[in-house]
Amino acid sequence: MDIRVLRYFLAVAREQSYSVAAERLFLSQPTLSRQIKELEEELGKTLFIRSNKVVTLTEEGMILRKRAEEIVELLDKTEQEVRHSNDVVSGKVFIGAGETYAIKLIADTAQRLQENYPDISYSLYSGDGTDVLERLDKGLIDFGIVFQEVDTSRYEHIEIPLKDRFGVLMRRDFPLAERDSISLSDLKGLPLIVPRQPNHNVMFADIHGLEENDVNITAEYNLVYNGSVMASEGMGYCLCFDRLINTEGSNMCFKPLEPELEVGCNFVWKRYSVFTKAAEMFLLQFQKDIEAYGK
Repeated sequence: MDIRVLRYFLAVAREQSYSVAAERLFLSQPTLSRQIKELEEELGKTLFIRSNKVVTLTEEGMILRKRAEEIVELLDKTEQEVRHSNDVVSGKVFIGAGETYAIKLIADTAQRLQENYPDISYSLYSGDGTDVLERLDKGLIDFGIVFQEVDTSRYEHIEIPLKDRFGVLMRRDFPLAERDSISLSDLKGLPLIVPRQPNHNVMFADIHGLEENDVNITAEYNLVYNGSVMASEGMGYCLCFDRLINTEGSNMCFKPLEPELEVGCNFVWKRYSVFTKAAEMFLLQFQKDIEAYGK
């Protein structure tokens, strides 16, 4: 299986059109069609369902797309690591994280490094803890920020001192907006917009003893911005971390939970990792910054 053909396959899957993909790849459409046909023959599977207007992925095509994206991404990351393996500190640092205000510490470290190492750049991937650790295990990212407990047999970690505070994002014209804080019992039966990560929901139930019948989940979100838009449109009360959505001058407000619920996170990397000079430099600076934080 040729990496070049995998890139062709991904282009067709992305554009849902042979003609548009061929134009993006600077190929003739017959050439591109032939390459995809040969790939299908090699695999013994049909990858695309063809119609007059668009092409869509078959089930086998969707499986290949996921793996092909990982293969191409890992190859690109490996190429840049080799390319920047000389004495010059340059290249990309790959970081995965959930939505957290702790990303501020990443930005602070990157800003400090930029002064002395302007050739270092950053690639940030957003996802939940499962996504981040999966990409870390596959070598697609150098570091991750996760909320769950760290398996120290597999990962090194730094506990991040900055904690996220849970609360409720809601419209200012909602009745509960007049409160200084909100208890989950106040939300009993009300329409809720909640993070999709299952561990958050379990945590609410464990700490506050909510019964399943007490919870009315109207929608789930993966990105808090999407949750905030649904809340702004009046769909319900959005449970989220503080400081991720700027409510100043908007029709929205944030109220913390009572009793207060704070969540810590960890900066993690694989044990025995071999880093690029850029990633190594970032880790050293981040460790210094965390040690100095709050002093």
